[in-house]
Amino acid sequence: MSWFALALVLVAALLHAAWNVAAKKAGGNHHFVLMGALLIVVIWAPLGVWVAWDVVPAWGLFEWGLIIASGITHLVYFNVLLKGYRESDLTVVYPVARGTGPLLSSVGAMLLLSEWPSAIGLMGLAGIVGGIWLIAGGPALWHKAHEVQDPVQRARVRAGLGWGALTGVLIAGYTLIDGYAVKVVLISPILVDYFGNLARIPFMLPSYWRDRAGFREAWRSQWPYALVMATISPLAYVLVLYAAQHAPLSHVAPAREVSMLFAALIGGRLLGEADRGWRLAGAGLMAAGVIALAAG
Repeated sequence: MSWFALALVLVAALLHAAWNVAAKKAGGNHHFVLMGALLIVVIWAPLGVWVAWDVVPAWGLFEWGLIIASGITHLVYFNVLLKGYRESDLTVVYPVARGTGPLLSSVGAMLLLSEWPSAIGLMGLAGIVGGIWLIAGGPALWHKAHEVQDPVQRARVRAGLGWGALTGVLIAGYTLIDGYAVKVVLISPILVDYFGNLARIPFMLPSYWRDRAGFREAWRSQWPYALVMATISPLAYVLVLYAAQHAPLSHVAPAREVSMLFAALIGGRLLGEADRGWRLAGAGLMAAGVIALAAG
């Protein structure tokens, strides 16, 4: 992976961690997802329309099929992620999700795009996954899930593990769909993100219509967090997709999980979540893994 692609991934990682902390603090549900999608349409409309003007009219069923598949997968991902944040700590859900996702994404890229990493690349992937495990709490996380005496805390950790793993599966799904779109079909990353967001809005409108009062209440209390998410999450993901055009997806997917360092440390400091020692222990291993991926 080139150092240019790695630089894009690192900037994207910081932005990704920031909006995940905002989403955690919002404590939102499907209304929060709709708020974010609507704000993205408005905020990023000038850029989206400008890039799409001469390109989108030439799209066929295959291109639109990829966009719709991406939009639906992202929609399910957002809802599952927010459910996990409501049921558990960010420092449990986020590491498990971001560890499972790149592992499955890398395997999928090897099979779908024939991106077979070198030995040092595989070592880098292993280092990142190991670092994620330590950041998530390492042995302490296992203790919380199985041996802690407080049944409420034990159930909360187990819920975080389950929702985090499901989120990781969905991350792998949209990573492969979008990676294929930008690397093989050569769709602009900006259009993949913008029209994918636009495509998922119709699927959210029925739940809005059934609970309009709930949406209005959510808007009053959560709009600042939704604005943060809508402003920076598209930029973070577009940078990742541009990196995927310049480097193997099997390298980009795990390398972007350096966002784990930012999210876990921010989560511990701002959200009062514990076990920062394991996160610091995992930081070195993850950094070594990212360097190995860049070299491999």
